[in-house]
Amino acid sequence: MPPAARAKQFMPFDALKGFQEALRKKEQIPEPRKELPEDWAEELDRRLRRICSGDLVTAEYFQNGQYAKITGVISQVDLTAKVLRMEGVQIPFADISDLQGEIFAMFIDCD
Repeated sequence: MPPAARAKQFMPFDALKGFQEALRKKEQIPEPRKELPEDWAEELDRRLRRICSGDLVTAEYFQNGQYAKITGVISQVDLTAKVLRMEGVQIPFADISDLQGEIFAMFIDCD
């Protein structure tokens, strides 16, 4: 038997595809959700009302026990459903902990 073929029989075998990845996800320790101070919650509300489709922003939000950050172009701000849509992600307003962008330094209306 050639050495390369012989070595294959001693390679590790993963009978359960994706099992190791699932274990790594379970090992992550969930972060507690930050309680926002009232003045910062009001500022976030003002920022959410000022942004428009097409604006470039960076949003920090709580998702699956972790805080995530995404930078991208806003595709929709749904004030009725209270959802921000950007880069294919829907972020409920209640999960947003920070919102940054150049738009907040200017006074521009969406119309």
